Amino acid sequence: MNCMFSRYFYALGACYLLAGCAANSWQIHSEPTSDEVAEMLTVEQPATKRWNMTGSNLPQLAVPQNVRPCCAFGDMQKVNLGSVPIPFFRLRNVVGLEHIGPHKFASGIYHYTPSSSSALGHGGGESNGILYSAKGGFIDLAHVRDTADDTIGLFFEILSNLGNDHRIELPAELGPRYIEMKAFDVARLNDEQKWLVAAHLAARLAYFKAESHEIAQWHGYASFSGWPETISAYSLEDLYSNMLGAKITLNLIKQHKVLSETDYNQNASLWLNATLKELGIVEKAESKAVLAAVDGIWWNSQEPIPNKYMVLQRHYDLGDRQVPYLLPKALADKYPDLQHLSDASPTVISLPANVESVELDDVAKLVLEIDASYAETFNHIPAAIWSTRIEHPQFPVIAQYAKEQDSKDLEMLKTDDTEN
Repeated sequence: MNCMFSRYFYALGACYLLAGCAANSWQIHSEPTSDEVAEMLTVEQPATKRWNMTGSNLPQLAVPQNVRPCCAFGDMQKVNLGSVPIPFFRLRNVVGLEHIGPHKFASGIYHYTPSSSSALGHGGGESNGILYSAKGGFIDLAHVRDTADDTIGLFFEILSNLGNDHRIELPAELGPRYIEMKAFDVARLNDEQKWLVAAHLAARLAYFKAESHEIAQWHGYASFSGWPETISAYSLEDLYSNMLGAKITLNLIKQHKVLSETDYNQNASLWLNATLKELGIVEKAESKAVLAAVDGIWWNSQEPIPNKYMVLQRHYDLGDRQVPYLLPKALADKYPDLQHLSDASPTVISLPANVESVELDDVAKLVLEIDASYAETFNHIPAAIWSTRIEHPQFPVIAQYAKEQDSKDLEMLKTDDTEN
């Protein structure tokens, strides 16, 4: 989510941050109750284990402050330093399944996992990049992993404060950014139901945090001063990837596979690879071939990074249901090696808004406030929508205004090109 600019600096050797390692690891246990022990001793077929977790033994995790370098959509892109092209330099973005490394919570730019701690049979770094899948379209692994980590980073704090007024601070971008939890009656929920509601809230809010980052990039937020990230705002693969990460960790929480950092890392690694296989990940060479097929349609290989309109196709349809962009059948049919992809159906993914009869958006919202320094970038949007604060249900409205403005800008660029 930090976009390709940190990847760019790292590739040039100008970035000295080698790891964004988690400062807060965790390991917790579900202790048996006396009733469960007695049942084990005296009952021939004990009931399924009840979940016994209390706020006193929950870890004090937080959303990671460091994010992974992601990829500008495309492959082997040219890069400009200011207005000067970097000679002989190209960004290599594409990865295959065999290259994907073990997951590491809050890994930042780089982290090495030894084989002894990996569930994949090999160690190494995460080896993030973009890839193509037959049913999930393009996927950016950094986005998947970041939102997966944000989900677990939020979960335990949400669980500890479920039913109470509480504020969770998030890293600021356009201005203050936070989660606002509202008090509600949780007396009717048992411990397992509270666990489930908190898990869905964490996944949902981690995903909306990703949406807020797309908004921030479009409106001028940059991780590195002087390096605009508008090129990556609303990129077509971003939010589908983010939601995949939220859903993977949601599933791990529901299965109680997150009781330690090692437990989480290993299961996230296994589920990420299994998810990519289920979506029909293709070989690296085939991902590159699909990118070549959409060159000039979804991206422009002649435009260098960081020019915004190197990316031509953007995804402005925010919300809790995401549809991937698959290679259009008309294009696939033009390339004999890609024709087998033309019959694939998209895997549509979503996050429920109601769990255990709790309307999730009623009890917790992600809030974004806009500092005065960014106010001018919102001039095309009625002030009533954004001037006080923006709550995540309003994010799709913000995105549609961005879509209208981008359409106008592209038309002006086309007109200028025609006249020249």
